[in-house]
Amino acid sequence: MTAVLGGCGFVGGSDVTLKLVAADYGDSKANSSRKYWDDLVKAYEAKHPGVRIDVTVHSWNDVDRKVREMVDAGQAPDMAQIGAYADYADKDLLYRADDVLSIPVQANFVSQLASAGQVNGVQYGMPFAASTRVLFYNKALFAEAGITPPKTWDDLAEAAEALKEQGVKYPYALPLGPEEAQAETMQWMLSGNGGYTSTAGTYRIDSIENVAAFTWLKDELVAKDLTGPVAPGKLNRAAAFAAFTDGDVGMLNGHPSLMKAAAAKGVKFGMVPTPGVEGESKATLGVTDWMTAFKQNGHQEEIGDFLDFVYSDDSVLDFSRTYDLLPVTTSASETMSTSARDKELRPFLDELLASELYPVGKISWAEVSADIKKRIGQAVAPGASPATVLGNIQATASRAESAE
Repeated sequence: MTAVLGGCGFVGGSDVTLKLVAADYGDSKANSSRKYWDDLVKAYEAKHPGVRIDVTVHSWNDVDRKVREMVDAGQAPDMAQIGAYADYADKDLLYRADDVLSIPVQANFVSQLASAGQVNGVQYGMPFAASTRVLFYNKALFAEAGITPPKTWDDLAEAAEALKEQGVKYPYALPLGPEEAQAETMQWMLSGNGGYTSTAGTYRIDSIENVAAFTWLKDELVAKDLTGPVAPGKLNRAAAFAAFTDGDVGMLNGHPSLMKAAAAKGVKFGMVPTPGVEGESKATLGVTDWMTAFKQNGHQEEIGDFLDFVYSDDSVLDFSRTYDLLPVTTSASETMSTSARDKELRPFLDELLASELYPVGKISWAEVSADIKKRIGQAVAPGASPATVLGNIQATASRAESAE
């Protein structure tokens, strides 16, 4: 019965208004997500005269807080497209994915992303947009230094030394500042055969592999002045990306949006898989944002029908192409992988199936992520002990996990 309710041709007639809170992926008024949602809603409402979709768009700096405030005030939206879902699921505030989506739509999610949307084996988070990370490098700076793109950590260190000798401001940009430190951290952990959690799903932040990765970073890059004039713990991702587009960075880990920004500034860049401790990294960081459906107002049938429309191939591809992001559905991914217009995104698409995501299904992740952002830059600071810093973060993670 839930499958019937969730997906199949609701035709209106009930005079329902669904409230959707969404995040803005644009960087200006001209490409705000507001335009995407306005066009999608117009197309949907034309076919469903009994349903109105009221969309509010907030910046990523505000959207999670706004939704939290609405929920705390007893005024939850019907749907929210946000960064986390587990705590709402834990409080039984959300519809399960199979409560609202039709079977074909739910089955069409990329498997890694669908799995990451689960709490205790039940999917509540519906992936909305995805990205992976690759190593970007400045082709002109590499040519001047006479070097080739690195495949291993040692290659990366040697390339950074050569770039430094050429006077490059940031041979390798290492953004461990609070904006998105959890991403750079996980990327380096994965490339050293580590990660935030064990195969059993428990936190292992201070594992031997992770300590080794940050000890290498501290000794081989930071201590040798290969990461630029700003201390990694104070360098945010946005500043690192801006420096790359200004031609001041030799290498850094980046996601798809950096392509357009660099091209707009005339920077000639290349992209290769993330170097690992012994070769190309066996895994890369995958990131997705989440669509959630709140129970408070009911409207299960209408929510399900609208979300089936949101996850149609046309809608998913339109959004992905507009914002240089990866599709979250298998069918749209297959279309993009063979389409000439999407060739620039293929390096990221190729990484998606080998990607690992943050442990967002853990209620504790929000607290752990905040602690990583606060502390991890200290792990590579002069005189610091990576093992001690990672051990302190692990202690936070263990306490938070015990409290779940």
